[in-house]
Amino acid sequence: MSDAISWVKVSSCTLPLANPISDAKVLTGRQKPMTEIALLFVEMKTRDGAEGVGFSYSKRAGGPGQFAHAKEIAPVLIGEDPNDIAKLWDKLCWAGASVGRSGLSVQAIGAFDVALWDMKAKRAGLSLAKLLGTHRDSVRCYNTSGGFLHTPLDQLMVNASASVAKGIGGIKLKVGQPDCDKDIERVSAVRQHLGDHFPIMVDANQQWDRPTAQRMCRRLEPMNLIWIEEPLDAYDHEGHAALAAQFDTPIATGEMLTSVQEHWDLIRHRAADFLMPDGPRVGGITPFLKIAQLAEHAGVMLAPHFAMELHIHLAATYKTEPWVEHFEWLEPLFNERIQIQDGRMLVPTLPGLGVSLSEQARRWTTASVEVTA
Repeated sequence: MSDAISWVKVSSCTLPLANPISDAKVLTGRQKPMTEIALLFVEMKTRDGAEGVGFSYSKRAGGPGQFAHAKEIAPVLIGEDPNDIAKLWDKLCWAGASVGRSGLSVQAIGAFDVALWDMKAKRAGLSLAKLLGTHRDSVRCYNTSGGFLHTPLDQLMVNASASVAKGIGGIKLKVGQPDCDKDIERVSAVRQHLGDHFPIMVDANQQWDRPTAQRMCRRLEPMNLIWIEEPLDAYDHEGHAALAAQFDTPIATGEMLTSVQEHWDLIRHRAADFLMPDGPRVGGITPFLKIAQLAEHAGVMLAPHFAMELHIHLAATYKTEPWVEHFEWLEPLFNERIQIQDGRMLVPTLPGLGVSLSEQARRWTTASVEVTA
């Protein structure tokens, strides 16, 4: 008889940020500065003793909602074969079908799905990347956390130099301020500081309208950027496609989308040169792999958003050279650290995701529920 899931623990964890974080959405009044990240952790065990851990997350709002949904649907996994991951994704989805197949509901499913894949890789004695099949043992990485809009210009230079010294291969700067000249000043200063050829990306966080995006893409064109990210609303696929067709600088978008279908709509509009799916946001590894397959078929480059502890494995399996976003924010949650060398992030070789929850993560846990056979 095959093994079966016998225990599932769902936990809500609140990670405080050292400093309030501001991007263009804050400066335009749409959001408040970010002070914490809500994590949803799923731990599971089988009757034979196999274990897996997975996570999802939410910024600013939604963490309690994800936890509430997750604890409602968790019981459907008890007694199931953990190897049947695709079947279990559908079962979890149908357990909460009345709230849809995108958004918060699938973000809750994502934590279960990641835990199931972590368990499967551990049982095989392989890293997740090796289980899925890798193209590389390291991936280009860039840092975002040092380039937010609340950071003064002189501190931007300090942060950029520190990232380069750590071996990080690119720097992303937030743009999208009401005064576009300030954006140009900041990007120009960092470009001069790092030299003509060091990889730099910018991210407007959806805060430009179409005329502003057109003008800013034109002004940024001479700066030799790797990409311009989210110049328009995340669902304005036609607008993004027009920019991608007109300018040499690649357009990147996709992080805010929460389903395979939404990414397919973006891909078929040719709206991104770099696709930026977020594994936890789309519902875990199972849907992420479907999105990556669609992107590869369309010849689109890949740069997964946030959650490097997961995305380093998924990026290693993509056919063309991707980028992974370096954020140290989640590091206190785990006992292990990802290694960086010569501008690249080394793919972990421990079984599964290669991470285990730290005591600090346990201390930051605000609620949990266990389901048993």
